[in-house]
Amino acid sequence: MDIQHLIDRLEELFNESRGIPLTHSVAIDEDRFLDIIDQMRVSIPEEVKKAQQVLTQKDRILAQAQEEANRTIALARDKSDQLTAKDAISEAARHQGEQIIAQARQEAEAARHESDEYVVETLTRLEVEIDRTLSQVRNGIKALQTEHKQRMKTE
Repeated sequence: MDIQHLIDRLEELFNESRGIPLTHSVAIDEDRFLDIIDQMRVSIPEEVKKAQQVLTQKDRILAQAQEEANRTIALARDKSDQLTAKDAISEAARHQGEQIIAQARQEAEAARHESDEYVVETLTRLEVEIDRTLSQVRNGIKALQTEHKQRMKTE
């Protein structure tokens, strides 16, 4: 579940809370509740914003790798065509062209693989950060609930 969504749900809960008659309070203290909401919004890791950038970078890197592979393949085909035009070396040229094409494909695949590894690593770090933040949110909710129960007992 998205952290921003949790914040919105907490805010909704606050807005739907019933007021305590003849006071400026609701079941949860307004100032502390809003302060925690503000803290949650501030504590959202910058990594969440960067995740979209990582995905965009991955697409860009893949497009560049594909473009470079296409260029290399085109050059290889051109070179292969030039070489095959000569009878004496036509077989060698075809073989060399195939090797160049195979190498270009390998390089493109390696670039895709590196890009995927980068994205997985970044998203894994993001997941850890989100889990930590979610844990803080849950602890804040529990603390508020405990404090509220204690206040209700003393009143």
